[in-house]
Amino acid sequence: MGTLFYGASRTPIRIDDRILRHLKLVATSKLRRNEPFLISWHDAAEVGGGRSSIWVHPACDLHYKFDGNSQAAIDQELIEAMSLAANAARGIEIDEATLR
Repeated sequence: MGTLFYGASRTPIRIDDRILRHLKLVATSKLRRNEPFLISWHDAAEVGGGRSSIWVHPACDLHYKFDGNSQAAIDQELIEAMSLAANAARGIEIDEATLR
């Protein structure tokens, strides 16, 4: 499990390293084009459960921290699916389906 730190407050968001690597690629691509997007996920029980979302835009601070030493192989289908989702109103939803 890696961590995406979001915003000036560096809010930590725990995400599987494999998903975080793909999210980093998609976010970098979107933000280079000045295209904001939404990311949503299910919160762990230890932080109260439920769902959370963040609006990612070019002016926000992002810091990716990977727990593993090796990089996951890039899954082009996952990149394409995340890119399409980032362009839709619902944004990228990180859930069990994303993790497959």
